[in-house]
Amino acid sequence: MIVGDANLCELSTFLKVGTTAIVLAMIEDNALENDLSIYEPVRALRSVSRDLTCTSPLELRSGGSATPIEIQWQFLASAKKYAERTGLEHCGGADVGAEVLRRWEEVLTDLEGDPLNLDGRLDWVTKFCLLEQFKDRDGLSWSDPKLALIDLQYHDVRPKRSLYERLVQAGKVERLLSEEEVERAISRPPDDTRAYFRGECLRRWPKSIIAANWDSIVFDVGSGSLQRVPMMDPLKGTRNHVEALLNTCDTPLDLIERLGSPLP
Repeated sequence: MIVGDANLCELSTFLKVGTTAIVLAMIEDNALENDLSIYEPVRALRSVSRDLTCTSPLELRSGGSATPIEIQWQFLASAKKYAERTGLEHCGGADVGAEVLRRWEEVLTDLEGDPLNLDGRLDWVTKFCLLEQFKDRDGLSWSDPKLALIDLQYHDVRPKRSLYERLVQAGKVERLLSEEEVERAISRPPDDTRAYFRGECLRRWPKSIIAANWDSIVFDVGSGSLQRVPMMDPLKGTRNHVEALLNTCDTPLDLIERLGSPLP
């Protein structure tokens, strides 16, 4: 996940998070059919990042080798069987899980056929096509520092300087979300995880919160010691669980007194 923290294409992030969620679920349920562990993963990561054809074989711990695409196809085959047996409700919901599988297969098919078909959908392809345009237009070599600068400018988080943002404005990048949905997500977390409780507390009582982590919120209620509310279960603290409770509380102290224990 950290390796891809510079992703800007929405499909890249959707597949990165979605496929990881499904594979983790399969690992938890002991549903992976084959050992696809790579013998030297760090070296393989470097190799794959420089292989625009996605065809360089990688050595597997179980013996033999496979290309990155072959490994992905095996993961996808296992994921489809897992979805048929178990469903994907716990992987973002059945509809989202099905869309992950569909898009996963679509991308692998294009990578196997012609990766350039993914221009505007995957970052590395989109950026390669952009760099190639600058290279051909200005007669540059691939080692020219101007291309290195363009490489960085693609990811610039400032909209007016971001080359990715220019592609978005030109309609050359596939969007999965509307601008309204993006703006809402900045201040409104998902309703169906503990993020709802954390987000609502931050929205209602921002000056009273000392710390907010994955698994707890620490309040300063104005007197005595700081009060910590644990949130150990990712699936508790949802809108259904706590909205009514929060609506009865005018202050953080009201919330602490009504809870009296970890989230219901």
